[in-house]
Amino acid sequence: MSDLSEWQQRNAVQLAAALAELRQRLENFSQRSASENGTKPNGFSTGLLQETKPDTETPLALKLLEERLGLSFFEQNVLLLCTAMELDTRIAGLCAHAHGDPLKPHPTFALALALFDEASWDVLSPERPLRYWRLIEINQPGATPLTNAALRADERIVNYIKGLNHLDDRVSSFLAPLETDATADGDLAASHDAVVQQLLARWQQLAQNGLAPAVQLMGADPISKQLVALHAAGKLGYRLCRMPIDFQPAQPADLEMLARLWERESRLLPLALYLDAQDLDSGSAERLAALDRFLARSNGVFFVGVREVLPRLGRTNFVIDVSKPTAGEQIGAWTIALGTETDGTSSRLASQFNLNLSTIGRLASAARADTTDTPELLPGKIWDACRAHERPRLDALAQRLEPKATWDNIVLPEAELDLLHQIAAQVGQRSKVYGDWGFARKMNRGFGISALFAGDSGVGKTMAAEVLANELRLNLYRIDLSAVVSKYIGETEKNLRRLFDAAEDGGAILFFDEADALFGKRSEVKDSHDRYANIEINYLLQRIESYRGLAILATNMKSALDTAFMRRLRFVVNFPFPSVADRRVLWRKVFPQRNGQDAPYTPLAELDYDRLARLNLTGGNIHNIALNAAFLAAHAGTSVTMPLILEAVRTEFRKLDRPLNEIDFRWTEPSPPASKPTANNLEPASV
Repeated sequence: MSDLSEWQQRNAVQLAAALAELRQRLENFSQRSASENGTKPNGFSTGLLQETKPDTETPLALKLLEERLGLSFFEQNVLLLCTAMELDTRIAGLCAHAHGDPLKPHPTFALALALFDEASWDVLSPERPLRYWRLIEINQPGATPLTNAALRADERIVNYIKGLNHLDDRVSSFLAPLETDATADGDLAASHDAVVQQLLARWQQLAQNGLAPAVQLMGADPISKQLVALHAAGKLGYRLCRMPIDFQPAQPADLEMLARLWERESRLLPLALYLDAQDLDSGSAERLAALDRFLARSNGVFFVGVREVLPRLGRTNFVIDVSKPTAGEQIGAWTIALGTETDGTSSRLASQFNLNLSTIGRLASAARADTTDTPELLPGKIWDACRAHERPRLDALAQRLEPKATWDNIVLPEAELDLLHQIAAQVGQRSKVYGDWGFARKMNRGFGISALFAGDSGVGKTMAAEVLANELRLNLYRIDLSAVVSKYIGETEKNLRRLFDAAEDGGAILFFDEADALFGKRSEVKDSHDRYANIEINYLLQRIESYRGLAILATNMKSALDTAFMRRLRFVVNFPFPSVADRRVLWRKVFPQRNGQDAPYTPLAELDYDRLARLNLTGGNIHNIALNAAFLAAHAGTSVTMPLILEAVRTEFRKLDRPLNEIDFRWTEPSPPASKPTANNLEPASV
């Protein structure tokens, strides 16, 4: 038999004895004879619980309430009387008989004051435990005096006295599961264990001076913060629960009730609370005020998970920084997940994806389950799982591009092509340079790679981004300014912060198309609009520099960018207008070619690539023309011919408001080569 089961059995025996004595007391009280001096009848014991007092090893649940909630002996008796109504059907009739009124089959303060020894009038006070902790419910309709109001024990307390200690459902509805599946006695990264020890030392030092302080856990990763809170609470002897602050009620009365019930639960179970305020900032006045009030009106062990430090809380607090496990710890976790180190895969995973140990373990387990019969595919499966991990967060903030272009598709001068290869190489070798070669020790920021793609529209900037994403096997996201920029003060920065955080964790490539709209020059401050616009640009300057991944800024107005961005850019790739030779290559590559027996391809007639290359067009224009010509050919039921391409060129020129010279669009089919004379086609000789 377990210790809990044994305790519950002994509690049930002692509770039954207490209820039996209570019934006897009520019967004696009902049968009392009139007494001139008003003394209580014979047969009353000196106290209801005194004769059934449990030993110290297995105390009654009621005795535990006394210790944890500060109940007096008389208040215990009152609570037992109210609880007995739920546990014994005979109590209602005895109460009505004791009142001398069949319409009062319930306990009252008046009955308790007359029934029990050591009665105290202050039991009615809202500051005393019975009412303060909501242990009893008072039904006081109309002008009914408080002493004659019907009393009822709270359902949660009745269950507790019975020996069932479960979380109050009025509190549990405000809670959410922890986002980590770790346990308080599970393994913890060494860096996080050091944070836990620091937290406990500060907490115990401040707790000695009075009220237990709240702990602000600051950082970008909620799971790491919850893991630290989980282990710290376990060290203090508490079980951790999580409450998103969005769940907290807005009305002060409801918030007061929640705070009181939570503190009661924290003493009965006992519990510590992780208040998830990850998206809260100092501008959210109403939510911040609710959080302040909740902490001010409740005592206990509180951890507040924040992205940035909150300037004030409703109680004494201190701040602890919590970051994700170090690169070395992530490499170690990946090595364990892979079973062995394979060609530096662990280092590449740790340098590209910034994940906590819980996520690493979960993704690795799922990948191993998919590669049971093909273990050699495990590194690739894990890489793809990491890519997919942050997609839900990023898809809500940016547009995902499916990279299809490869190095064979892009046409650039040798110097620009070499820069793109350098970018890809630096992304792949970050772990070696920053970690193994020690550059990380000399740098506070700038671990990522930022590049500017500058050039006219249609010269291949987006295609180059796709090529890099394909080469590096990373997700590519184009930033949608409509989803990021907000007219409300501070919202743009919050959107950008969420975007960068999600992209950093998932190792995505961020592609800021038309970057001059977001990274424009700061202006002289003439009004509040200028000031807040400059604040947005300042935030972008800092965030681009601290971003760990690859960020690409594309613009056709390089001069419009703020000069401070130029210093923070690792690469500047200028995409020139294609030369005649480049345009000839573009025309040859623009139509899908036969690639394999079953691969689809575009049927082409004989094309004059030299003439097409003389047309002053960008790669984007050439792509549009080729697509329009293909549709014209499909409609006509023919191959793509030069006349159809020239017709599509004419349409593109009109779209671009370019002057048209019809002579340039005339096409004459070349004459077949003249055949050599033979003996059979010689004309007869003249006579």
